[in-house]
Amino acid sequence: MDAVVRTSAGRVRGVTRDGVAAFRGVPFAAAPEGPLRFLAPAPAPAWDGVRDAVTFGAAPPQSPAMPGMPAIWRPGDGLDCLTVNVWTPALGAAGLPVMVWIYGGAWFSGSASQPEYDGALLAGAGVVMVSFNYRVGFEGFGLLPGTPANRGLLDQVAALKWVQAEIAVFGGDPGNVTVFGESAGAGSVAVLVSAQATRGLCRRAIAQSVPAGPLTADEAEQVTGLMAAEAGIEPTREGFAGLSPEGILRVQDVRLPGRDAGIPPFGPVIDGELVAGQPWEAIGDGRDVDLICGFTHEEFQLFAPAVVDLAAEAASLGLGPDAAGAYRAAYPDLGETALFSVMMSDALFRMPSTWVAEAHARAGGRTWLYDFAWRSPAFGACHALDVPFTFGDGETPLAAWLLGSPPPADFAVLSEQIRRAWTAFAATGDPGWPRFDLERRRTRIWDVPPSDVPYPLAASAEIWGRDGR
Repeated sequence: MDAVVRTSAGRVRGVTRDGVAAFRGVPFAAAPEGPLRFLAPAPAPAWDGVRDAVTFGAAPPQSPAMPGMPAIWRPGDGLDCLTVNVWTPALGAAGLPVMVWIYGGAWFSGSASQPEYDGALLAGAGVVMVSFNYRVGFEGFGLLPGTPANRGLLDQVAALKWVQAEIAVFGGDPGNVTVFGESAGAGSVAVLVSAQATRGLCRRAIAQSVPAGPLTADEAEQVTGLMAAEAGIEPTREGFAGLSPEGILRVQDVRLPGRDAGIPPFGPVIDGELVAGQPWEAIGDGRDVDLICGFTHEEFQLFAPAVVDLAAEAASLGLGPDAAGAYRAAYPDLGETALFSVMMSDALFRMPSTWVAEAHARAGGRTWLYDFAWRSPAFGACHALDVPFTFGDGETPLAAWLLGSPPPADFAVLSEQIRRAWTAFAATGDPGWPRFDLERRRTRIWDVPPSDVPYPLAASAEIWGRDGR
């Protein structure tokens, strides 16, 4: 059944199924092409008549996230990617809580059209669910003279402003918006919560696996120089504007000296404006936004840990000379490969997520912390495992890869508990477990059954020189 609403730019037609109306591919900004390329998002042009909103908009330009994976963007798709999607259970209602999803992908890949991000089930629980695209890779985060830094984040701000202006006609309450995301999406959430530019745009936030650090301006300039040299162009806006999106993709797979070879060199750039510093340094400025923060217990298991020189890896992470021995003492039952996985889980996600929660609580914010400990048959409690549980679909390609097909029997049980906690938090500000503070440090363990315990990574936190007090 068709469903039609009027936005400020024009009317859009969606489709209702099982009581949830879905609107896909609605522009929230103009296509960032031609004279708008490498600039901040501009307002979307209006249209006449009724615009069909039944299919997702194009993904932002990107290569497949991993070799052998299907492409979600092709050269013919162009740059017209700044669209938003809405699922609502009650078009005629008013004041429903709103949840806005930001996808992950290392700020290098990702799209709101990925099947694992379908918002129908969350919307069916009584929220208006929103997702959107933002520019990734060099198009979104490359630093160029004369252009704004962090264009991908500026896209996110523009999408949240669209939500403020338009979500009421979809039944949502613009005064009760929860922004949530995983991995790069969680890092984006941390930036948005702390930034002056987003004051009043969200009331609550959920950050699932906050990643380690933004780039400095010097690092981002070095990436631009490396790419320009590879392409044989000047490191200027004019030079890069002469490259097609696919031309940029061919040269953006560069690596900064001293950075892990598996981490793409794109992401938020510390510009002193939108991005003031590391997430845990700035999150206190978002103390008025309620925050759930957490990690999966075995984050790095997804990335095929191998036998390494543990001491050398510890040194490369900036840890002291005794760190490898400290890890062996803290986790005496683990071999070197497993210890490396623990160390990298700490470095990339578990400690950053912990530090964000600590800093938010220290500033007086209402804070909750969790550790997702349920283990999949193939990858343990790995990075991104929480995504199928968040959206409730165990049959997507991502879910089948992480969980197996069909998923284990207790998937549905834990997924329902997590979705109930997330939607309750969006509606009331209470996810149903004790708040995290710097004295009791209560942490929700997501497993079957869930439990609430003292912070479970005290040994790792001590190695990293922080105890939150």
